[in-house]
Amino acid sequence: MIGKAGSGHPGGSLSAVEVLVALYFRVMRHRPQEPRWPERDRFILSKGHAAPALYAVLAEAGYFPGKELLTLRQLGSRLQGHPDMTKTPGVEMSAGSVGMGLSFAIGTALAARLDGKPYRTYVLLGDGECDEGQVWEAAMFAAHHKVDNLTAIVDRNEIQLTTWTRQVMGLEPLADKWRAFGWQVMEIDGHDLSAVLAALREAQGVKGKPTVIISHTVKGKGVSFMENNPAFHGKAPSPQQVEQALKELG
Repeated sequence: MIGKAGSGHPGGSLSAVEVLVALYFRVMRHRPQEPRWPERDRFILSKGHAAPALYAVLAEAGYFPGKELLTLRQLGSRLQGHPDMTKTPGVEMSAGSVGMGLSFAIGTALAARLDGKPYRTYVLLGDGECDEGQVWEAAMFAAHHKVDNLTAIVDRNEIQLTTWTRQVMGLEPLADKWRAFGWQVMEIDGHDLSAVLAALREAQGVKGKPTVIISHTVKGKGVSFMENNPAFHGKAPSPQQVEQALKELG
């Protein structure tokens, strides 16, 4: 997708694959043929630049034909560079600037409570995104209001935009920060599908507080020249690199 489009964000898409697969194929209640089913669980992609991974999973789940994936970022396509909830089936929030997804997710979770609905809300944040003040304002709000039908996942790949997160703004001790804000905290290997599933299911049983899963990942996972390489945060691979990447991914 990204190679054909000539632009996009491969690194942060590859670091989030297991979380998305676990959610859409094992955890969330949803109906691809009825995307606006009122009882559906909600998934919010706060790190909207990882749209290619979300689109791939949505297509595999049956929200739209797989052949449409190759229209990524083209004029008239439903698959824009950042998700657009007015165009793409299965997208719950239009993304762009990071930092807003947790607030939006809290809104959908509170709506479930107010409406007496059983659905849960899941939101995927980038670790660089946690530099944003709005994330922590939302974190305080969710804990204060005991929003326990909300699970946040932080894609902790340690790279943001052009360099390492530790060089931009130190996040550690990240887990302790979330605990101090009143959240239930878990830390996992985000590429271990069994660990991802176990954490998501454990979160469903937490009462009285929201849950955050810190998912330790590798940016560009599975492609040798992309792994832990800040250059591939937002750069498309060349045709030769696409061929190599697909071979390595199997």
